[in-house]
Amino acid sequence: MTDLARRDWLLEVDNLWCGYNGTPVVRGAGFSLGDGDIGCLLGPSGCGKSTILRALAGFLPLQDGQIRLRNQVISDPVRSVPPEHRRIGMVFQDYALFPHLSVADNVAFGLKGLSRRERREKVMELLNLVHLQDLADQFPHELSGGQQQRVALARALAPEPTLLLLDEPFSSLDADLRRRLSLDVRDILKSLGMSALLVTHDQQEAFAMCDEVAVLYDGQIQQWDVPYNLYHEPANRFVAGFVGQGGFIPGTVAGPEGIDSELGRIRGSRADHWPAGTLVDVLIRPDDIVHDPESDLMPRVVEKTFAGTSTLYRFRLSPDTEFEALFRSHLDFQPGERVPVRVEADHLIAFRRAPGPDVPV
Repeated sequence: MTDLARRDWLLEVDNLWCGYNGTPVVRGAGFSLGDGDIGCLLGPSGCGKSTILRALAGFLPLQDGQIRLRNQVISDPVRSVPPEHRRIGMVFQDYALFPHLSVADNVAFGLKGLSRRERREKVMELLNLVHLQDLADQFPHELSGGQQQRVALARALAPEPTLLLLDEPFSSLDADLRRRLSLDVRDILKSLGMSALLVTHDQQEAFAMCDEVAVLYDGQIQQWDVPYNLYHEPANRFVAGFVGQGGFIPGTVAGPEGIDSELGRIRGSRADHWPAGTLVDVLIRPDDIVHDPESDLMPRVVEKTFAGTSTLYRFRLSPDTEFEALFRSHLDFQPGERVPVRVEADHLIAFRRAPGPDVPV
């Protein structure tokens, strides 16, 4: 986990319970976000991501728990600061731009107490920031999806919020554009020192854009951590399976020296978590497998997916042992072919096989 004592927190969510019509959707969620950090709520549809965001924005009351912003309580079960007084900005999934207003007027909508000249200067400053200064007089329907998203971002930034919430902001864009725009938005937020919380189901987007990520499942946060740790040090079987690619193979703990499997002895510094002889499932990532012409391990290619610079192979060693490997594309093997490989895993990830609780090694 990240160092929870590293600084004063901008946002603190403590034991959050909330939902709809008395039924909790989010149960006991808790996390903290540092000043200037970009966080993410990541998980499958229906896991409670947007529900947490609505509670943070003030659109949903709490059944239990507390939300604090800069050490001030903004929500608990008995009181709630109105959304317009929270200094929290929001970028919606559908942008929510006003079709009858120009780009400049959309951005200026939330600006209060400024003269006409000051408003115009502020608007143009923000449009320059999102590279739309030449489109100030256009209307939303004249813009591309990416341009509309930038307008929505500029409008949310205009009142200078303490925290920015982004609810699946790139979901309607094509894959290439959403990758580029997510990196652009990260650069903009970092240049401003703005704290933000993103909701998405796209882990590539989460990892590229965010400093810390919460993986949610069934209304609960399974792990809040930096992307590197989520991938290499998953807290439980769900996180291990949801984050990144890979699959489990059966193994037996050999003691401190590692875990025995059909792929050989897989070594790791924490293999002594269980007694020798314990049955476990070992997570094998595609980057844990390397091509080795000298190896005696010869699994059969089941299928292959060409991806330009690399090819993803699915191998089968036995009915119980299938795994994936990512090789450079000049290594061109065909389905049915046997390929010499070896395991080169820097991180040992295993969980006790049922019966028994999921315990990460």
